[in-house]
Amino acid sequence: MFTNLPRDWQERLQPTIEKLRERSFWKYIEKEYQQETIYPRKDNVWKAFELTSFSSVKVVILGQDPYHQPGQAMGLSFSVPSKTALPPSLKNIYKELEKDCQITHPGDGNLEPWAKQGVLLLNTVLTVRKGNAHSHKNKGWEVLTDEVIRLLNEEKKGVVFILWGKAAQQKVQLIDEKKQLVIRAPHPSPLSAYRGFFGSRPFSRTNDFLVDKGNKPIEW
Repeated sequence: MFTNLPRDWQERLQPTIEKLRERSFWKYIEKEYQQETIYPRKDNVWKAFELTSFSSVKVVILGQDPYHQPGQAMGLSFSVPSKTALPPSLKNIYKELEKDCQITHPGDGNLEPWAKQGVLLLNTVLTVRKGNAHSHKNKGWEVLTDEVIRLLNEEKKGVVFILWGKAAQQKVQLIDEKKQLVIRAPHPSPLSAYRGFFGSRPFSRTNDFLVDKGNKPIEW
């Protein structure tokens, strides 16, 4: 299960990994993969950590759990594989990006280029059953992802945390807003995007902050 977890992450997360092993969480996840259709594929569970090392993290975009429809989840929050139809939330993210930064996106939903620039595309829960949103909520993943946020906050300074939706915003208690920038907004889904996601300008605000701190801005 941990063959793809890069060393700099694994070293920091090992105590939490062991804690979850004692709680039989990993046995539960393995059983789920054996008996159910689970997204993303097992080899993509750690994709966000593979593409964005601990040392390179400049921005965290926090989602809830993976897409639960076939062919969408790829281990990066809000991202879908190339040549896949854009989910409604990602369409709205691109709409806000265009309005915020005048960037017309080509329509490809693969966000790996963001991840490779230091944008950790993290979900609070890293797996889900097919067609069953939140099916792995409160099973144990949050213990690990909370520790990821806590470690980033503790060891780094000047990180931008973009919290979209209630599940993500609850994590603000793990973040020192004197050290980091927190950008809160409703979830980009069609149900809530018009309640404050549109117009929140997360992309330009992120880059303004990074530049102010002497860091290279993200090429969205």
